[in-house]
Amino acid sequence: MKKVFPHYFGHRKRLREKFKVAGSKGLRDYELVELLLTYAIPRKDVKPVAKSLLKKFGSFGNIFDARIDELQEVEGIGPGSAVLIKLVKEILSLYLEEKMKRKDALTSPSSVVDFARVKLSGFFNEVFMVIYLNAKNEVIDYEIIQEGTVDGAIIYPRRVIESAILHHAAGIILVHNHPSGHPEASVDDKELTRTLRDVAKFMDVRVVDHIIVGKNGYFSFAERGLL
Repeated sequence: MKKVFPHYFGHRKRLREKFKVAGSKGLRDYELVELLLTYAIPRKDVKPVAKSLLKKFGSFGNIFDARIDELQEVEGIGPGSAVLIKLVKEILSLYLEEKMKRKDALTSPSSVVDFARVKLSGFFNEVFMVIYLNAKNEVIDYEIIQEGTVDGAIIYPRRVIESAILHHAAGIILVHNHPSGHPEASVDDKELTRTLRDVAKFMDVRVVDHIIVGKNGYFSFAERGLL
């Protein structure tokens, strides 16, 4: 009797081969998710699960920004799969952090922006982060110092400057997210930046930039000549 194999027999191998040859460009978004899920879900056709994830969250990025409990609301996603998805996001964040720390923040601003967008993309409330620089403008550390609501966070200049001094920072980059997705600076953002710049200057700490990140891009005060 002829042995009948499931319709997806060999499909996982073909996905891996396509990825080996062309990387992510060789696969559609759902195929990338599908390939990832093959490492957490054995002996099952995971294409429907991958497509369900994209349907629920709307985009590839939103899948990785979702909480573990939200991921498990999708049929076929258990604790192991949910943790794997979040693990990939955390590894990417650490990778970008390492790249950022090896470069001059002034000559390689893109590395700071890439890190900030990934680090803050999973927050549903507005979050304020400070990146600390040494005298050579190299990143020495970073810290999320405030998490607010969906439309704002209260920032105390004294706390920002005290944290910079505790980190022996010669300069700082201010970063916050706009959960709405639109990174354009508001009037309050501009006023806060001027205040922090003036207070920091008095304490001999440079505000190198203030970056606002959102799903639709980023806004840099330094690039716009607002510092």
